[in-house]
Amino acid sequence: MIDFKDYKNRDISVDYMYVEGSSNPVGWKEKFSQVLKRTLSGELFVGLWIVFREMLKFNIHTIQYPLEKLPISPRYRALHQIKRLMESGNQRCIGCGLCEKICIANCIEIGTKYGSKGRKVVNSYTINLGRCIYCGYCAEVCPELAITHGQDYEHVSEQRAHFTTMAELVTPMDQFRAGKQKEFAGFGSVSPNADENIKKTPLAY
Repeated sequence: MIDFKDYKNRDISVDYMYVEGSSNPVGWKEKFSQVLKRTLSGELFVGLWIVFREMLKFNIHTIQYPLEKLPISPRYRALHQIKRLMESGNQRCIGCGLCEKICIANCIEIGTKYGSKGRKVVNSYTINLGRCIYCGYCAEVCPELAITHGQDYEHVSEQRAHFTTMAELVTPMDQFRAGKQKEFAGFGSVSPNADENIKKTPLAY
């Protein structure tokens, strides 16, 4: 039988320092004496002076949202985005289902079918934003960098079951042709000097 005596012993170090604190006041006289002592010690007036000093600076740090917005970190996990291929404009999602399997909130649902060429194509792709906790696992596990997190954090809904379809997440074709699709700059993305690192193969194909 396992003895948990050592696990319950919290005094496992010889460097512990025991501090003897003051006893709590019991009667009303002791409580009143403690309040009076703390008030006359000047700590209250020091705090009031700091607040009054900051008020006289008139340096307002309040952001007037939504007219003013703070810059967001590039690693911020906001609303999902589905990317397109830079060459053809087709959707990068291959329907592998890894994002659906790794989702710990069970908010991603993928429906696939076989297309005319015998390849698997994505039939439906929905994300329940009411359940999503924006952990970012779906973007990390995606082998094609098809689903990423964007900078759009202003999404609200009147319904608890707020679903988002692929048509709302994928970059519109007109914006893609205008070059407005922002590439993911995280792990696994294409480096800025990728074209310079490409070397011509010695074999003639």
